[in-house]
Amino acid sequence: MNADHRSRRMYIFLFVLMVASTIAFQGWRTLLNNFAVEVGGLSGLEMGIVQSVREVPGFLALLAVYLLLLVREHRLAALSVMLLGAGVAMVGLFPSVWGIATTTLIMSFGFHYYETMNQSLTLQYFDRYESPLVLARMRSVGAMTNVLVGGFVFVAVKYMGFTELFALMGAAAVAGGLWAFRQDPTHTDMPPQHKKMVLRSRYWLFYVLTFLSGARRQVFVAFVVFLLVKKFNYSVRTVTILFVLNNIINYFVSPLIGKAVNRYGERKVLSVEYLGLLVVFTAYALTDSPWVAGALYVVDNIFYNFIMAVRTFFQKIADPKDIASGMAVGFTINHIAAVVVPFMGGLAWMADYRIVFLGAAVLSFVSLVLAQFVDGQLRKKGSWD
Repeated sequence: MNADHRSRRMYIFLFVLMVASTIAFQGWRTLLNNFAVEVGGLSGLEMGIVQSVREVPGFLALLAVYLLLLVREHRLAALSVMLLGAGVAMVGLFPSVWGIATTTLIMSFGFHYYETMNQSLTLQYFDRYESPLVLARMRSVGAMTNVLVGGFVFVAVKYMGFTELFALMGAAAVAGGLWAFRQDPTHTDMPPQHKKMVLRSRYWLFYVLTFLSGARRQVFVAFVVFLLVKKFNYSVRTVTILFVLNNIINYFVSPLIGKAVNRYGERKVLSVEYLGLLVVFTAYALTDSPWVAGALYVVDNIFYNFIMAVRTFFQKIADPKDIASGMAVGFTINHIAAVVVPFMGGLAWMADYRIVFLGAAVLSFVSLVLAQFVDGQLRKKGSWD
């Protein structure tokens, strides 16, 4: 990476926070569905409620901009990772729908505020050519961390209970956040960021693509692994194997996606993503094979890496002073639908689980159509400057 010493300091800072947050969040994802079903006895509707609660902090991500009046951006990122870890550490102590929902809410505030700051700092400190590569490398780092977490859980679940595993994963994130809180990788010659919510009509396509991504992603987060556990009887160890396989693939694929954004542009990359997801979600609804469902999960995760193209698209059309606000507003827009979709999906699941996945296929088609406007928005950028 051709970056000066100051950018390298920010890269190391973001690297450590990525590893720390990924340990906790991946541990939570790996264990939650089995913990909820096997210990908590949660139904599909109750899991929908938990996942809806999980997205409330994402809906409130715009408040992160106002927190910058009290604390600097990099310190808020570190504090958020500590909060994420604390929430994960407590999950195993409360095996009920409201206990899981409460600890999930704490974890989610940390996760979403960290992600808002992480993306903002990346787009500010790395230029338009470097940012796709940095975003891709961070996803690659996250994927390898997921592999290590999956390997650990695969072995440790034989010797440790859910409570101990959740506590250990959460403690790792708290430790990483404490280290980062004592660092200062920033420099003073960056454009000052707006410390209020900024909405601009010229960012409409970014807002709409982000909204649709949030709705579609929640079908995946809330119901795909639940489908694997509930319909296909995946065990903790089977889910862990699937996570490990998925992340080994993503470790190698993520950098290629970052290079593809630079080589082919955002429109083509996003078109490939949305067309692929249209096929994947339709297949979820139709398959009765646990092998096919597992393969679809892996492919689905590969396509999720393409989301970086939406963020680099925003970087290219945005005023540099709008980056922090834009990421916060984007997270909020992303989660407007995400707060509702898991609950509504839970209701639809009770009628026929296929409705949930066919609905996501429709959202993918709409996104595919809208992606064709990306190049036009980039051409207009010159007239806005």
